[in-house]
Amino acid sequence: MPGVKAPLLDKTGKSSKQVTLDGDVFGAEIKPHLVHEAVRAEMNANRAGTRGAKSRGMVSGGRAKPWRQKGTGRARIGTTRAPHWTGGGVAFPPQMRSFASKVNRKEKRAALRAALSAHVSEGTLALFDASAFDAPSTRAAVELIGTWEKELPLVVVLTAEEELAEKSFRNLAGTVVATPEELEVSAVVWARSLLVSEAALPVVEARAGKAKEPGKAKAADKAEEVSA
Repeated sequence: MPGVKAPLLDKTGKSSKQVTLDGDVFGAEIKPHLVHEAVRAEMNANRAGTRGAKSRGMVSGGRAKPWRQKGTGRARIGTTRAPHWTGGGVAFPPQMRSFASKVNRKEKRAALRAALSAHVSEGTLALFDASAFDAPSTRAAVELIGTWEKELPLVVVLTAEEELAEKSFRNLAGTVVATPEELEVSAVVWARSLLVSEAALPVVEARAGKAKEPGKAKAADKAEEVSA
């Protein structure tokens, strides 16, 4: 989709100009089912899955029959590790497991494009020049966000080299700082507003853009090798 634009904010949060974005990334079709699958997969991947309990076969002891079957007047029992006994095992215990669910690479990219496009269509995405932060300043970050007048929570996307801007935003409540490589669909969906630095924008576009066809990708790689 051509003609997709976002404001470029200065250090004070005022819009200095409109920047044209990649229409294939920021003007893509919004597919809620893909976004749902990607967010679900990311949240499942963060689950530890380390809970567990011992069944009657895993609890130590209980090998001998505590008393004979008949003649004692007590209920028959074959082991002291039965689930209804103190110190016994658990019936149908939870076990360690992985909650990971697979999402295809193309679907992940499409979900990220959809989440970014939703912010652009709602006017909650803006660019800013992170190099304007010549020193860490939380006050300057607060001023920028306050002048922009968008709702929190906010996700700020910066490159690893933009440490001064990262230190300015990271202590703010309701604000998460991420690099383009760390940016997840769930974070973009969670955020009410999105700030992307000019340096991080090409990396975000490359990560969310449509993957090259295998034949074209190999041809491009060979062309780069020849030119080198």
